[in-house]
Amino acid sequence: MEALERQSAYQAFLERLSFTAERVLMLDYDGTLAPFRADREGAFPYPEIPEHLARIMACGTRLVLISGRPARELMLLSGVHPHPEIWGSHGLERLSRDGTYQAATLPHEQVTGLQTAAERLKDALPENCIEKKPGGIAVHWRGFTPKDVEMIRAKVLEQWMPLLSEYPLNLQEFDGGLELRIPGINKGRAVKTILEESDAGAAFAYLGDDLTDEDAFLVLKGKGLTALVRPEYRSTNADIWLRPPEQLVQFLDEWVRACGGQA
Repeated sequence: MEALERQSAYQAFLERLSFTAERVLMLDYDGTLAPFRADREGAFPYPEIPEHLARIMACGTRLVLISGRPARELMLLSGVHPHPEIWGSHGLERLSRDGTYQAATLPHEQVTGLQTAAERLKDALPENCIEKKPGGIAVHWRGFTPKDVEMIRAKVLEQWMPLLSEYPLNLQEFDGGLELRIPGINKGRAVKTILEESDAGAAFAYLGDDLTDEDAFLVLKGKGLTALVRPEYRSTNADIWLRPPEQLVQFLDEWVRACGGQA
């Protein structure tokens, strides 16, 4: 793709952003606002990000974080004060700015399937590889050698593939691992709900890096701006490509200016 300043979709969106009455900025977290870390508990955002997001909220933008992480975990990691609206576990959880928390109720069969999946991996993999969360269980291999990654992948598939015919669950690869998830719960579903809650004339944008963000890109196609945020380009449904952190910070600066604030 071309440099940010020459991307026509981006320039047209900035013009719209400057005069619309309602603005909604939706953001993935890991890989988008925060660089990937082998230690997931230390995945803090790029230094400039929390202050920029606080300014965007102060300008009247509805700011929403949409992540595969649990919502309350993301609230603590993001460093944004006051915290924005957060959709965790790919949209299964919703934490409002006023602290109101909602989570979808899962069918017993799916809960049993996830519990079984966790049990099958308990003695097969290192504990720090496995992340249990509402509506899913993820296996992370970031930081491992290629040989170890192949070993982990093989063990996971051996234990989990039979479960897919027994329980209504989906297996999806993400950047750095595999996740067993509840079908129909994804970031696109969260974006669809946010669109339905907003005025049709609002300016919408979604920024993400991973394959799990493609659902959101597709839902927003033709209704707003979508941006792939990655150091290296990959095939995507997003409208534009931002290299973090420089172009990401530039995008947030220009959002603030378009809303009448000072970057």
